[in-house]
Amino acid sequence: MTADNEPSGARKAFGDFAPGLVHFTDDVLFGEVWKRPELTPKERSLVTVTALATNGNTEQLVYHLGLAKENGNTETELIEALTHLAFYAGWPRAMAAMAVAKKVFRDDR
Repeated sequence: MTADNEPSGARKAFGDFAPGLVHFTDDVLFGEVWKRPELTPKERSLVTVTALATNGNTEQLVYHLGLAKENGNTETELIEALTHLAFYAGWPRAMAAMAVAKKVFRDDR
């Protein structure tokens, strides 16, 4: 469950189908790893967005771009990070990630 007692995205998607994955997602990844004090949530989101973009995981990128904004990253910072990635992760990956960002950011308005 999330802080507002709503089922998490993982629970909604896989609750009865893959309860182990839900547990690791909710309790370990978001319950422990994301709470570690060595990086701020803003920094963790930026790392996550860049990792997802680098690996071409655009489905997960939709959620994490929104979370990155909630965690304090600006659209300008996220667009710049994706632009920077074009030179290190490859142009096609950056372009695909930017297309997702454009959809996420423009649909928010």
